[in-house]
Amino acid sequence: MPLVVGFDLDLTLVDSRPGIAATYRALSAETGVYIDADAAVTRLGPPLDEEIARWFPEAHVPPMAERFRALYREYAVAASPALPGVRESLDAVRARSGRIIVITGKYAPNARLHLNHLDLVVDEVVGWAWAEAKTVALLDHSVDVYVGDHPADMRAAVAGGSVAVGVTTGDWAPEELAEAGADVVLADLRDFPGWLDSLPGRHAGSRLGTSADGR
Repeated sequence: MPLVVGFDLDLTLVDSRPGIAATYRALSAETGVYIDADAAVTRLGPPLDEEIARWFPEAHVPPMAERFRALYREYAVAASPALPGVRESLDAVRARSGRIIVITGKYAPNARLHLNHLDLVVDEVVGWAWAEAKTVALLDHSVDVYVGDHPADMRAAVAGGSVAVGVTTGDWAPEELAEAGADVVLADLRDFPGWLDSLPGRHAGSRLGTSADGR
C-alpha cells in the first residue's frame, strides 16, 4: 500500500486570499450589495454559503454562491500564488512513491483550476469537504497524513485516523492547531519534506509510529 498524503487547498497549498477578495469585490460590484472582502478572507475554511449568508438574505444565498463560483474562475485563479514549499512537499511525497489527494471545502472544479494554473500535479481532488465530510473523505481514501491550516482540518484528521500536520500559513496560531489535535505544527510547507524524510518506513506520525510532537 502506498503512502497517501492529503492536503487542504486554501492557505495550505495556495494563498487564495487575494483571489477570493477580488471575487467578493466583483460580486459586490455586480449586485450592489456591500461585502467586506478583507474581513471575509480572514474566515476561510467553512463552506462558502456561510460567508455569503452574512451579506445576502437566506433565499439569495444559493444563487449568490453559484454566481461567486462562476466569477471565481475569472478573478481568483490567476491572482492566487502557490505558498512556499508546495512543490518541494509534493516532490517529497512522490519520492516515497506516495499518492497525493487534495481534500478541500472548495468547489472541486475551481480547486482543479488552481492546481492546473500552478502546474501542481495531484492524484485526486475531493471538493465540498468540510468537517464530517472531510473526515469521510480521509477514511474513504485511506489517507495516512493530512496537512491543513485550520483547526477543523486537525479535528477531521484525528477523526479520520490520519496524522494531523498543521501549518501556520492560515490565520491560526500553533497552539490553536495543537489544541485541535495536530500531531506536529510546521511554520509552512518548507518544513514538510524534512519532517517527512525524518520518519521511518512508509508511515508517519503518532498514530503510525512517532510521538505527538513529531519526533
